[in-house]
Amino acid sequence: MAEPHTQASCDTHAPSSSPQAKTQDHGDCCGHDHGHSHGGEDFDLRRELTPIAISAVLFLIGLIFNEPLHNTPFAVAEYAVLIPAYLISGWGVLTTAGRNILRGQIFDENFLMTIATLGAIAIHEIPEGVAVMLFFQIGELFQDYAVGRSRRSIKALLEVRPDTANLKVNGDIQEVSPESVSVGDVILVRPGEKVPLDGDILEGKSLVDTSALTGESVPRTVTSGATVLAGMINQTGALTVRVTKLFGESSISRILELVENASSKKADTEKFITRFARYYTPVVVFLSLAVAILPPLFIVGASQAEWTYRALVLLVISCPCGLVISIPLGYFGGVGGAAKRGILVKGSTFLDALTQVKTVVFDKTGTLTQGNFRVTNVVTHNGLNKHQVLELAAQVESQSNHPVAQSIRQAYGQAIDKSGIQDYEEISGHGIRARVNGRMVLAGNDRLLHREKIPHDVCVVNGTVVHMAIDGDYSGRILIADELKADAAEAIRALHAQGIETAMLTGDSQSVADSIAKTLGLDQYRAELLPEDKVEALEEFLQRAGQTKGKVAFVGDGINDAPVIARADVGMAMGGLGSDAAIETADVVIMTDAPSKVAEAIQIAHKTLRIVWQNIILAMAVKAIFIALGAIGLATLWEAVFADVGVALLAILNASRIIRNPH
Repeated sequence: MAEPHTQASCDTHAPSSSPQAKTQDHGDCCGHDHGHSHGGEDFDLRRELTPIAISAVLFLIGLIFNEPLHNTPFAVAEYAVLIPAYLISGWGVLTTAGRNILRGQIFDENFLMTIATLGAIAIHEIPEGVAVMLFFQIGELFQDYAVGRSRRSIKALLEVRPDTANLKVNGDIQEVSPESVSVGDVILVRPGEKVPLDGDILEGKSLVDTSALTGESVPRTVTSGATVLAGMINQTGALTVRVTKLFGESSISRILELVENASSKKADTEKFITRFARYYTPVVVFLSLAVAILPPLFIVGASQAEWTYRALVLLVISCPCGLVISIPLGYFGGVGGAAKRGILVKGSTFLDALTQVKTVVFDKTGTLTQGNFRVTNVVTHNGLNKHQVLELAAQVESQSNHPVAQSIRQAYGQAIDKSGIQDYEEISGHGIRARVNGRMVLAGNDRLLHREKIPHDVCVVNGTVVHMAIDGDYSGRILIADELKADAAEAIRALHAQGIETAMLTGDSQSVADSIAKTLGLDQYRAELLPEDKVEALEEFLQRAGQTKGKVAFVGDGINDAPVIARADVGMAMGGLGSDAAIETADVVIMTDAPSKVAEAIQIAHKTLRIVWQNIILAMAVKAIFIALGAIGLATLWEAVFADVGVALLAILNASRIIRNPH
């Protein structure tokens, strides 16, 4: 949340340069197509399993009777059984390889599998050719299942998308599609129903389940005047809600779009593997060609059939499937695992960036503190009483939506007469100036008094303060308190335990910043900052972090802190519930408002990267061993396919750990 405009200080600050916009990298796609449904569709186990089962039965029949038939006049039966098994199991690979060749994308795993299996058939090793394709498809089946699981882990968060809305029209209730409801319409949300659109409650009181949006298991109490968001589940009472956003602009729609587009922002590791596979595959093809052709030419007694077989083994072993699939799946699992815990990461590139964070800089209000301000004292001056000071402040602050203004209006507790308010002006980082019933009234921080040259004898006040002045004379001050969030201290301890430095940038007074920094144990803090000063202060952190190759994360609420969030290496927004600026600007959105989730996000990122590198090392090591064995004739096609499928399966199972347990 933006810092209060109510800080006490005798210093003034000159504006700094404007923030630089952060550019985000949109990675290219891998381009590998296996002919399966693991793209955007849901995984259908029965549909995927049927052709594999048919092919497996035919393969077993052909394998059992292969030897008796092989050297008899009935050998054609061998082809009649095994070739259909080959085509059923490998049709997707064969057609994809053909399409890619026509597009000029020759060297991929589909091409490797096609020439290896057709070569096996050509040298009359039909069962092995079928086995290669069949077990490859079984591996793909496991892969599809794993991708489907990781996709479901995210969709579980998003299946709160409501199907209908109860629209109130002339006293009647009509069941309509949420897309057809306009801003300003009134809807009814009955107990047990999902809230279909963002809106403000006009009537009713209820408990709402926000777990789908925030990961919080404890329901929230809402009543008249509160905001509810699409995706929440109404539990106890009927709510009448005035719609404030169209369905396409609702929080849940934004989150859905954010998560579905997460794969477009690839980590450097993913990009490396994509580039690696692009060069690795043609090298393997030409190496296999050399193995098939050169030894029979230069080695006395070398058999052409034997070395061709070794070349085919080399091709099968060399398929980069385990790498190409398990690494994106690892990152996808990281994004999904974080989403289950109320942390939305906009792409794998930001998971990688989180692992390099050495400094986390926090905003104060609404990030480390509740942002629930309350008036604790009113000090009068120049003959006014407390009620008069509070009434004037409430009138001046009547048009502001700042939490401090809301606390003043709440403390006043009466209807505010706005008829006499004229020339209203909000001065960024200072306060408000307005004419009330002909008198010029100022309400703001100490900087505002200095700016307007108002004589006063109090500069340093413990806490957040709104100074009041009428027609150039100091008229008193209102003291306001905010509370730390319950897990703020835990958040700082968790970051320190990971060896991460913590800091706070706030526009609040030095005394407030001193108190909070001491309570939480922050390493550094800066107080009495204007919004542009925060950008300048963050630049200093970025410069220091750059000397040690570390990165800086800034955690704010994504509204007035948007420039700082955009400038940080990793921008993290608190208050994802309904904050459009948070979802648009930040790289990571903390849906629960809990600062402790920052350390959790970094922990998930580290585990994701560990798993990704485990997969890379595993795949590379096994490939290298079996390529060597294949080249010297110690590995058969059977071992080759088990090595290839086995590596892919182990990598997939390893990547799935992050979905089950992100920590």
